[in-house]
Amino acid sequence: MNIYICDGSPESFFTAVFDGCKDENCVITSECDLQISLDSNFINVEPDFEKVKRITDGISKYDKDAVDDILLALRSCDSKKEQIAFEYIKTIFKIKMSVKNAFNLPEIAAFNDLLNRVTYEIHKIKGFLRFMESESGAFYAPYSPDNNITDLLMPHFVARFNAQKFVIHDTKRKIAGLYNGSDWIMCPLDQPEIVISDTEKSFESLWKKYYSSVNIESRPHEKQMKGYMPVRYWKFLPEKHDFN
Repeated sequence: MNIYICDGSPESFFTAVFDGCKDENCVITSECDLQISLDSNFINVEPDFEKVKRITDGISKYDKDAVDDILLALRSCDSKKEQIAFEYIKTIFKIKMSVKNAFNLPEIAAFNDLLNRVTYEIHKIKGFLRFMESESGAFYAPYSPDNNITDLLMPHFVARFNAQKFVIHDTKRKIAGLYNGSDWIMCPLDQPEIVISDTEKSFESLWKKYYSSVNIESRPHEKQMKGYMPVRYWKFLPEKHDFN
């Protein structure tokens, strides 16, 4: 069995799809930690932009939105995301039409689940992301999303804070979106030293007092809170964590 090893980029994935469509039984992945059989043959996939264009043009012929959906699904943290997307693409070519609503097919259900988890997290983070004012006047928002979505969040927050410099920092992947008040870029970022402004400290203190005052100790609602606000986001919320 051939196992196509991608470098994690969409171009490498679509190149692997082009080659993999010729195999009756193969796997496409970007994971290095795999359980393999003795007859497995590893193929490291280098992006080939001619193959990328041919395969994406072929997909778009049957579903003009499918390539965008696939690119979004590939942002998932699921270790099987490439294989799930590959099975989705093969189904499109087999049926020769859009298959996104073929919920009875397990490969389509798996792909839609992947896609929905990414889009759901984007929606959640837009409400949960908390910015802190630094002494320099720029705002800093750390978070650790399940999926790779920072560059998808940037246009939303640029539109909301178009005159304000800010940084959105994915601490898990050590990348960040930086906005200087006019343009934004993505760049690597490990652990910056952020000095919080006195104004920010005052607002955080006021917010925690408000949060404490509306919380009724005799009527705990921890379960409800977890439903509205997943625990994995709590460490970046002032009311649930003290920033030093």
